[in-house]
Amino acid sequence: MTLETTATAWIDCGLPAAAAELTLQTTKLQPIESISGQLIRRRAEGCVIVHTHGMFDLLHIGAVRHLEQARRLGGVLVVTITPDADLFRAGTRPLFNQDLRAEALAALSCVDYVAVAKTGQAPDAIQSICPDVYVPWEESGAGGADSRQVREAETAVVRAVGGRFVALASKGVKPVKLNYHAASAFTPEASEFLNVFRSHYSQEDVAAVLDVAGTASVLYLGETIIDEYQYCESIGKSGKEPVLAVRYVAEEKFAGGVLATANQSAAFCDRIGMLTLLGTKDSHEEFVREKLNPKIDTSFLYMAGARTIVKRRMVETYPFQKLFEVYFMDQEIPEAVNKALYARLQAILPNYDAVVVTDYGHGMLTPEIIELLCGSNRFLAVNTQTNAANQGFNSPSKYARADFLCLSEKELRLEVRNRTKDLRLIVAELAERLSCKQMMVTRGRSGSLCYHAKEGFFAIPSFTTRIVDRIGAGDALLAVASLCAAKDVPMEITGFIGNAVGAQAVETVGNRNVVTPEALARQINDLMSYDHWISTQ
Repeated sequence: MTLETTATAWIDCGLPAAAAELTLQTTKLQPIESISGQLIRRRAEGCVIVHTHGMFDLLHIGAVRHLEQARRLGGVLVVTITPDADLFRAGTRPLFNQDLRAEALAALSCVDYVAVAKTGQAPDAIQSICPDVYVPWEESGAGGADSRQVREAETAVVRAVGGRFVALASKGVKPVKLNYHAASAFTPEASEFLNVFRSHYSQEDVAAVLDVAGTASVLYLGETIIDEYQYCESIGKSGKEPVLAVRYVAEEKFAGGVLATANQSAAFCDRIGMLTLLGTKDSHEEFVREKLNPKIDTSFLYMAGARTIVKRRMVETYPFQKLFEVYFMDQEIPEAVNKALYARLQAILPNYDAVVVTDYGHGMLTPEIIELLCGSNRFLAVNTQTNAANQGFNSPSKYARADFLCLSEKELRLEVRNRTKDLRLIVAELAERLSCKQMMVTRGRSGSLCYHAKEGFFAIPSFTTRIVDRIGAGDALLAVASLCAAKDVPMEITGFIGNAVGAQAVETVGNRNVVTPEALARQINDLMSYDHWISTQ
C-alpha cells in the first residue's frame, strides 16, 4: 500500500468517528445556564434528572463507579465541577484545570451534561440544576462535623427544589483523597536524609519530643500585622496609562505577624502569652480578638492616632499570584508607648520560661526593649525578618544575645554583607558573637541548615511538594521550632519538625489555618514510614 492510499484509508475510516466523538463531547460541555434550560425540556419528556457535584480532579475507578451508579437512578446525569478560582482561593492546586476536568467527565458514556459551576459550593449548583435526585460525591472521603454540616446544607437545598438526596454505596472502592504529596516529588537528598534520620529516631521519639515541647511556657512579643488579600482578575492594560487594570472579585483578612506565630504555637502548647501593639486608628481589635486562640493570654497596648499595621496584597485569582502590596503603618513608636511597653514587659517576663520575638522591623522593638530582653535570664528566641519596609535595617546583631535564632539565608547574608561565603562559617561566627546555642537558617527549596553548639550542623532537606502561598510559612516554622528549642530538643529533630511544619504551611493561603498536631502527626508518619522515595530529577 502506498503512502497516499494509507493516508486516504486513515481519513476515510478514522476521522469521521473521531469527529463524531468530539461533537458528542462538545454538546455535553455547556454553561450551567444552558443546561438548566435544556433540562426543562428533558423533565417534560419524563426524564428523571440526576445531579452530582465535585472537584473530580482524577477519574479513578471509585469516581467512575460512582457516576455509573448515579446514572442508573434516572434518565439524565448532570455533573458540575468546582471552578479553578474557588480551588485556588481555598488553597488547593488541582492537577488539571477546569476545562480538562470537564473534558474527561464528558468522555464517559454515563454522563449526559458537564458544566463548570459558578462557585465551589454544591448548594449553589443544586439551585441551578434543580435535580430530581442529588447524589453527593466526597473526594476526600473525610467524615466528622464539617462533612456532616456540608451534607445537611446540601440536603436542605435538594429538598427545597423538590428533589431527593441519595447517598450511594462505594461498591468496594471508597472515594479517596488525592495525594498531592506524591513520593515522586521528593529529591534524592530527602530520600538520603530520611533513611539516615529513621536510623537515629523512631516515630515515637518524634512524638515524644512534641509532647515535651508542648509543656513550654512562652511569651510572644512582636508587631501585630493584618494580612489583607484582595482577590482580582486582570482585564488588561489601562487605556490611558501603562498600568495593569484589574477587576475586584473578593477579599479576605488574616491575623498575621505575632498573632500568627502565637496562634500556631497555641495548637501545640497550652501556656502561651502575647504582648503586642495596636493602633487606635483602624485598630482591627475586634477582628484580632476574634481570630486569636482563646487559650492565649493576650496583653495589648495602644498607640493613639496610629494605625494597626495592615499589609494589603492584590492577588490574581487564577493563577494564585500576587501583583503588588500596599503597607498601612506608622514607623515611629511614641516615647510614652515605649515606656508603657517596657513596664508591661518587665512585669510579665517572670511569668514565662521563654520569650519568642517576632521582629518585623516596624518600630515596636526599640533599643530599650531589646536591652531588657537580652538582660533577662529567660530563654530568648529571635526572628528578625527582612521585608520591603526595613531592607538592610533589621539585623539580628541588634540583639546582644539569643538562645535560638531563626532566620532565612538571605537575612543571614545581609547581616554579614557577603553573598558567597560558606554558610556554615557565617552561622558559626554569628553564633559565637551572639552567644547563640541554637540556630536554624531556612533556605527555601534547599531546606534548612540547623546548628547546635554541642551537636554541630545538620542539613535538613525540604519536604515541600506543593506551594500555594509562602506568606505565613516562616511564622509557622518559627512557632513550633522555638518550642522545641526552648526544651533543648536534639537539633536534628527540631529541624525535621520545623521543615515538616513549613511544608504544610505553604499549602494554605496566608495564615488562614494553623498546622494542627493531628495533621503534623500524619505527615511525620508519612515521612517516616515510606521505604524509599522516587526522584523526579
